[in-house]
Amino acid sequence: MRTVEIRVPATSANLGPGFDALGLALSMYDEVEAELTAEPGVRVTVEGEGAGEVDTGEGHLVVKAMRKTFARMGVPQPEGIRLRCRNRIPHARGLGSSSAAVCAGILAARALADGEISDDEVFALATEMEGHPDNVAPCLAGGLTVAWSDHAASPHMVKLAPDERIRPVVVIPSTRLATETARGLLPKDVPHKDASFNAGRAALLIAALTQRPERELLLAATEDRLHQHYRAPAMRESANLVERLRAVGVPAVVSGAGPTVLAFSTSDTQDLIAPEVGNDWHIQLMDVDPVGANVQFPETR
Repeated sequence: MRTVEIRVPATSANLGPGFDALGLALSMYDEVEAELTAEPGVRVTVEGEGAGEVDTGEGHLVVKAMRKTFARMGVPQPEGIRLRCRNRIPHARGLGSSSAAVCAGILAARALADGEISDDEVFALATEMEGHPDNVAPCLAGGLTVAWSDHAASPHMVKLAPDERIRPVVVIPSTRLATETARGLLPKDVPHKDASFNAGRAALLIAALTQRPERELLLAATEDRLHQHYRAPAMRESANLVERLRAVGVPAVVSGAGPTVLAFSTSDTQDLIAPEVGNDWHIQLMDVDPVGANVQFPETR
């Protein structure tokens, strides 16, 4: 039977002020090998992150995404599905692991089935499964993305190319935080002055990331009043680390819903990060992934 290999990047959403809108693709990847078989049933093997923890049957998120895609395309569900997942994206850390799984499943189903689904429909289905487009947009497209939904709740995105000097650093704790828990801490309404503040900072951040990645500009551009301080009680150590890094001049934010911290390393801040972190965190210097999800058939590589 035909086999497809999918590689999907980690992502960081929000980037401080761009709540539910901005996302960045990172050079950390999950890899999924998917095959449709004549042998009935689902077989999933998982290596790396989530091994021994995640469902290895119908409840696996990649399988769910594949099933939903087959149904959306109007093609029969396959007799059997075999998956081999090599995971490097930490789970429940604010680095888009669920978005990566959803995108991998949708793209695998599209590649293996005889049905058709456009790139826009892939994006819409991934957003539907995730609930919001901020992580799935950079996962699919790569680079820096701005995502939004129109009045009909249809998602859209614009992909931008960050300045080549942008070097994201992720600081990953051992603790986890479910996105649902983090979202549950947000108020239904925010002060108008805070919304206005974030609108200005989000616009400034686009300029800083694409044209002027200077420390002073990035530090101002990553300020936020809409979500991070509301979520701080659920990840006090992450909030404290963000405060310490910003106090020494490092542009730092909570990655997505947390608890990972994302910092932007510049030539004059790269030596300031490690002393503020300590030994209980994993520090990893990243590149911005420029292309997003990648689909390959082994026999044609």
